[in-house]
Amino acid sequence: MDIFFQQIINGLVLGSMYALIALGYTMVYGVLNLINFAHGDVLMIGAMAGLTILKLVQGAAPGLPGIVQLIIAIVGAIPVCVIVSLIIERVAYRPLRNAPRLAPLITAIGVSILLQTLAMMIWGRSPVSFPQVMSSDPLHVFGALISPTQVMLLILALAAMAGLVFMVEKTRMGRAMRATAENPRIAGLMGVDVNGVIVLTFVIGASLAAIAGVMWGANYSTAQFAMGFVPGLKAFCAAVLGGIGNIYGAMVGGLLLGLIESLGAGYIGDLTGNFLGSNYQDIFAFVVLIIVLTLRPSGIMGERVADRA
Repeated sequence: MDIFFQQIINGLVLGSMYALIALGYTMVYGVLNLINFAHGDVLMIGAMAGLTILKLVQGAAPGLPGIVQLIIAIVGAIPVCVIVSLIIERVAYRPLRNAPRLAPLITAIGVSILLQTLAMMIWGRSPVSFPQVMSSDPLHVFGALISPTQVMLLILALAAMAGLVFMVEKTRMGRAMRATAENPRIAGLMGVDVNGVIVLTFVIGASLAAIAGVMWGANYSTAQFAMGFVPGLKAFCAAVLGGIGNIYGAMVGGLLLGLIESLGAGYIGDLTGNFLGSNYQDIFAFVVLIIVLTLRPSGIMGERVADRA
């Protein structure tokens, strides 16, 4: 097995999930100038809801192909995440739009703790095993191994990102989103429904988080109430790396961060006798964040959101 290509594949799989989560951060920041630190917990809600739906599907129709079961779980998890995200936006963030920036930040942290507590009450505090519904026989690609679940994850992530780019660049609602991100007051004067755009932004971010959550659980075969914290922080690092406020930057940053983690855990682990191997791969994301904030605070692709008066 080619170790290099294996690390590349692992990095792309991990990075595609980071990219989906990072898009939620960067879209909300682009429109509201707000860091939604509860976004990682929306991913957790998606994973737990998808797991519940998956078990119901297996009980009601155990003969369904694994890929169909996963798609049903994702489709069922999306509205759950959307409802949760809309409640968060309406109750926690909308009243604070004109408040000092520290107030929404503290509120986001409080919402994150609240979501984790509610999830612990509903699903318990112990990790829950995610059923393996797809074949465990790996596919061979350039001497490396990739599971059918990972192939599906990459396809879904690519389709979701391509669909988002098309919507933002080619549709009327996408133009409204870009106008709101540029200047919400002027966009409102030009007839743009700013509140509707903000709601749509939260809906899209929650949908992407639901997809990432279910696929994260399926890929790692486990889910629990606190699972969204670390992926959420890393996805935020990815958004900053690419240029927060820029959807292309979020995609690039997510993929780059996944590759950095995978290659770092593999090769730096070998060089240090595994002292900085897979058990320490979490540090790479935060080292990258420190370097980016020090050398290029605007990120690789900069920030397209204009300064607001």
